[in-house]
Amino acid sequence: MEYTQNMAVYGIGNPLIDYLCYVGDEDISSLGLFKGTMNLIDSEKRNEIIDHIKNLDIRYSCGGSCPNTMITLRSLSVETTLAGGIGRDEHGKMYKDRLDELGVKNELVENQWPTGTSIILITPDRERTMCTYLGANRYFSKENVNMESALSADIFYFTGYMWDTESQKGAIKSVLDKAKDRNMKIAFDIADPFAVGRNRSTFYSLIRDYIDIVFANSEEARYLFDNYDAYECVKNMGKLAPVAVVKNGKKGSFVSDNGNIYSIPLYGTTSPVDTTGAGDTYASGFLYGVEKGFDMKTSAEIASYLAGEIISQMGAQFSKEKTEEVKNYIEKNF
Repeated sequence: MEYTQNMAVYGIGNPLIDYLCYVGDEDISSLGLFKGTMNLIDSEKRNEIIDHIKNLDIRYSCGGSCPNTMITLRSLSVETTLAGGIGRDEHGKMYKDRLDELGVKNELVENQWPTGTSIILITPDRERTMCTYLGANRYFSKENVNMESALSADIFYFTGYMWDTESQKGAIKSVLDKAKDRNMKIAFDIADPFAVGRNRSTFYSLIRDYIDIVFANSEEARYLFDNYDAYECVKNMGKLAPVAVVKNGKKGSFVSDNGNIYSIPLYGTTSPVDTTGAGDTYASGFLYGVEKGFDMKTSAEIASYLAGEIISQMGAQFSKEKTEEVKNYIEKNF
C-alpha cells in the first residue's frame, strides 16, 4: 500500500493481542480484579486468568487503546502511523500483518520480550474489565521513536497508559517539546481512572503545558478534579487545554471549545453489547472531525455516533462492511 509523505495522525501506544470473553461477576471477584478498570498484570497473573477462562468462548483480535484509535481513523480514510513495542513472536507477526492489511503505517519495534496481551472480561451488564500484560511494550523507549515521521504528522496522539513505565514515558516526552515547537496539535486521552490515581499532578501539568485536545470519561475527570459533576469537570479541564472532552456514559458527553461548552447527546443504543473500545472509537471520531475541518461540536457529534455504533457489537473495531456503513452515514449527516 502507498503512503503519503505526511501522516495525518501519529500515535504511540501499546499494541496488544486482545482476548475477549464473557464472564460472570463472580469470576471477577474470584480473580481478585477491579471491575470496569484496566488492571496491569504480570505473566503469572496472566497465566492464572487464561487458565480460569480456558473453557469459555474466547475471541482474539489486534487491539490496544491507541492502536484501536489509529486503526479506526485509518478505516475512515485518515492517514495514521502507529509506534510501539512488539515481540519477535507469532503475536508480533500477527500484529504487523494486520496493520499492513488495514493500511496503518507500521513503526512497531521488535524486542526480546513477548508481545503484550489484554484479557478483556465482559460481565452481564456489558462492563469490561481489562487485564493487561504489557510485555514488549514496557521497553519501547525514546530511542525507538522515528522522530522525523512523528513530526511530519498533523496530530500527535497518546494515552495515559504510556505513563506506566519510565521508558514509554520517555518516548512520549521526547516528542512533546519538539511537537509543540512545530505547532503540531497534541491530543491526549487520559484513558483510565487508576492512571490518574497514579499520576494526578503529572497529568494536570501535562494537560496545562502541552495538550491541545484532551479526552476523559467522567470517572477519570472525577479523579483529576475531585468532582462528581461532569459539566464542572469539563469546565475545569477547559481552563487547562483549548479543547476538552468529558464522556458521560449514557448521558452523552460535554465538549469545551476555548471555554464554550456544548452538550453532546448519546447516539445509538443505551443497552450496549460490549463497551470495549468505546472511548478509543470516540477519540477516532473526534480526531476525524478535526482532520476534516469540522468545528469541535460537530467533531464531538461524529465521535458520539461512532462510539454508539461500536458498543452495539462485540469488539473494539468495525468490520469492513460496518466501516462502509458508518462512513456513508457520516458523509450524509455531518
